[in-house]
Amino acid sequence: MRATSPVIVGRDEETGLLSSALDAVRRRSGRALFLIGEAGIGKSRLVGECAYRAYGLGMPVLRGRATSTGLVVPFRPLAEALSSRFRAAGTPTDPELAPYHPALARLVPEWRRDGSPGYPETVVELAEALLRLLSVLGREAGCAILLEDLHDCDTETVAVVEYVIDNLAELPILLLGTLRPEPGAALDLVRSAERRHCAAVRELGPLGDAQVRALTGACLEARPRDIPEAVHRRLAERAAGNPYLLEVLLADLLDTGRLRRTDDGWEAAEQPGGPVPSDIVRSWARRLERLDEPVRDLLLASATLGSQFSVTVLQAVTGFEDRALFTHLRSAVEAGVIAPDGAAPDRYTFRHSLTAEALISSLAPAERALLARRAAGAIEHSGQPLDEDGRQLVASLELAAGNRSGAARRFAEAGRRMLASGAHGSAVVLLERAHPLAAETDRAAVAESLAVARAEGGDLDGALALVDALPPVPARSEDALRRGRTHVELAWAAVMAERTAEAALQLDAARVLLGPSPPPGRRAALVVVDGYLTLLPGHGRKPRDPAEAERAVREAAETAEAEGLPVVACRAWQLLALLRREEGFDAADAALERMLSLSTEHALPVWRVEALVRLGANAFMRTGDASRLLSARAAATELGALLLTRTVDGLLAMNAVLCARWEEAREIIDRSAEASARVGDLSAHRYLLLAGATMAAHRGRRRDMDRALAAFRRAGGEQSLLVPLRSGLCRAFGALLEEDRERAAAGLEESLAWELDHPSYYYLSGRYGLRPLLRVLAGEADRAELAEARAAPGGCLAWNRQFLELADAVLLGREGDRAGAARLMESFGVRSAPFPVARHLGLRLVADAARADGWGEPVAWLRTAEEYFYGAGVQPVASACRAALRQAGASVAQHRGGRDRIPSPLRTSGVTPREYEVFVLLPERPGNQQIARRLSISPRTVEKHMASLLNKTGRADRAALCDFAAECAAEPA
Repeated sequence: MRATSPVIVGRDEETGLLSSALDAVRRRSGRALFLIGEAGIGKSRLVGECAYRAYGLGMPVLRGRATSTGLVVPFRPLAEALSSRFRAAGTPTDPELAPYHPALARLVPEWRRDGSPGYPETVVELAEALLRLLSVLGREAGCAILLEDLHDCDTETVAVVEYVIDNLAELPILLLGTLRPEPGAALDLVRSAERRHCAAVRELGPLGDAQVRALTGACLEARPRDIPEAVHRRLAERAAGNPYLLEVLLADLLDTGRLRRTDDGWEAAEQPGGPVPSDIVRSWARRLERLDEPVRDLLLASATLGSQFSVTVLQAVTGFEDRALFTHLRSAVEAGVIAPDGAAPDRYTFRHSLTAEALISSLAPAERALLARRAAGAIEHSGQPLDEDGRQLVASLELAAGNRSGAARRFAEAGRRMLASGAHGSAVVLLERAHPLAAETDRAAVAESLAVARAEGGDLDGALALVDALPPVPARSEDALRRGRTHVELAWAAVMAERTAEAALQLDAARVLLGPSPPPGRRAALVVVDGYLTLLPGHGRKPRDPAEAERAVREAAETAEAEGLPVVACRAWQLLALLRREEGFDAADAALERMLSLSTEHALPVWRVEALVRLGANAFMRTGDASRLLSARAAATELGALLLTRTVDGLLAMNAVLCARWEEAREIIDRSAEASARVGDLSAHRYLLLAGATMAAHRGRRRDMDRALAAFRRAGGEQSLLVPLRSGLCRAFGALLEEDRERAAAGLEESLAWELDHPSYYYLSGRYGLRPLLRVLAGEADRAELAEARAAPGGCLAWNRQFLELADAVLLGREGDRAGAARLMESFGVRSAPFPVARHLGLRLVADAARADGWGEPVAWLRTAEEYFYGAGVQPVASACRAALRQAGASVAQHRGGRDRIPSPLRTSGVTPREYEVFVLLPERPGNQQIARRLSISPRTVEKHMASLLNKTGRADRAALCDFAAECAAEPA
């Protein structure tokens, strides 16, 4: 007889917390709540209550549970949660989710597009996709995701949960999780979230005496005071306030007749005929004795397989025919021991994880081992192909049967499969399980695999410590080859983490083990990792001759292909494309085309998209056309490669900046900068921040540029390869829009100095375009220097070429070749068309030289530039153009209609357009002389404007006026 309470007893505070969390989510205030307690304490009942209330509010509910079978399956609770929602509802069709379908397809395979290649997305990509999905589901009424038994879940799920709780504050999402207070990643996460005030945590304690009585009454449908005192005392002592144990013990009393209903109520037998079971194990042993023998055997076999089990596997173990099998399963369900698993039609689950543990514990150790051994053999020889669950189940059964070394081999194999699939966290768990079980002869190999798994999972320090602790192996032996490969993989992980010292040490260790003549494949891998290392700042290695380095990498690429190492080959061709830029972009593209072909041939989708992205980036730099880059982004999105998509977004944002498409650039940066930071993609994040700073610089907004560069610096930008772009493309260009050529020249020299000390493949820093132009204008560069810049690979890029044509025109004009200079200016007009800011700045820069040397149409150029920069709000350049026109004796158009650009509070105070030009410079606190130079007016005029501004704004002094100007500048335009 079952004894289950229809109501929750003793958890009023927790149910109140659930209600307030659901109300907050409906107001788009996300909540994360965790319930901690021992098995049977009532966590699942509270989750069920939460689901019931959420359904009542019209919220979508997703519910999943980790398995307690010991199998390591990445993202199982999340996959079950999504299946619980979408098995009936079907694939979500919201267009906002389209980019995330490929990543989510790992959790819901039915969402995978036919023929689309698999992609081992990172945990953060999957977490971001899940967050977006939950946000869309909760758009109208909120959304609840309920995850149970997190103490049993895989580390990938823990990482996803951490990401979600860190980012749901302003989203309509409730995340409710349950776990036992057992040491592990899940408990560490919950405690950390609680300390950071990201989650509420409630620890469920045992029920008190009055609550035990109330729960017993609810189970028996009796008033608490009518419960026999002897029954209450026994239940209170034996169950210790645990609701599940109380119900099981109560059921045992009812089944044995020691508690029975009479006409006068419930009555306890005076002579129970035996002692009350002292614990849950004996209680379940008694219940088993009352079941038919086939049902009892089926339940013991099921418990051997874990708290959840597959009907197919159970049939292989028991040998029951279909009809008998389902008859016995139905009997076990009716006895209240098991229930169908709602998340998978082929699976059943014990009603409580303690049940399976209790049934197994009722057997003698030898009997348990024999049962496990038989089950493992039956599964292996069933004739059915084993999936990952089946393989790990056999390993667990081998361990239960006492075969430690056999279990270790199977766990290690499973860990290496997880590592190959990109599930690094699960790989670590399985390999850590295998390591202490492994035989002495196998332990080092397991440790090496574990080190690689830790490194690729982000724990490089743990990986290095593990390898350092390994016993030495003889150089040039088979063990040395295996160990050397491990060191190479750790070196690659260190290079990707930009940890140059550790990468160098690992490469040196690999060389010692592999000797002077390593196998060709190992040599190729070494050369490639070493080549990437030498590109990083601070690598500390002796610079190699570029031609020698290129030859070595080319040989490594060809060797890797011949040795059947396509990933190493793709790494090599990608590196070769960077090195070949010094020869020209055609040579670089040829290497990338080979990488594209190889990755397509070997079904390496990530490397294929990497090749497309780099080919698109090269095309954009050469022509200014982003169409191929957009195609690469579409491929990355289709693949679900969210990190690559962010990389492309950075390039597209910079392209939009150079082309003065400000709204497009802002939309991309706003969309991707925060997301890239959230997922820890620092490379893309830095580039997006730099694009934002460059946009501010190219709009003449120095204050905004400084703020963006401060964020760039905080993200580690000053230690990245982007320093030349920061100094040249951003700061130096911005200085020119402030009419400060001295500061611009200093920025370009700073960029050049950095590039001379570091290998750099960012060609938009000014070295091959803007710097030669300024040096020609200043009379510091001759035709030979200009020819050198034009002959360099960077000189063929569209952005740089426009400045080189201007410089060439200036030299021809000085040499008296007016016709040649005019032809170059015509060519400049066509070439600079995609880049309006650079085009008009170029006209302003060369106009003085043209007027002085008597060539071209400097007055027309100045008027064109003045009109553009006045309309763009870049007053220093507009003022300089007006001053140059006056010096040329040309008429100057007055923009008295510029009052519409003055903010309303200033306009109503009577501030004029000319006074406003001075006002917008004040946040930088310049002196009158600086303002005069930048606006091309006299210091006396500046004094008059300052006095007028103080009077009209009512500010007491210059400092207060500058503060007010800064406040106005900080307000959104």
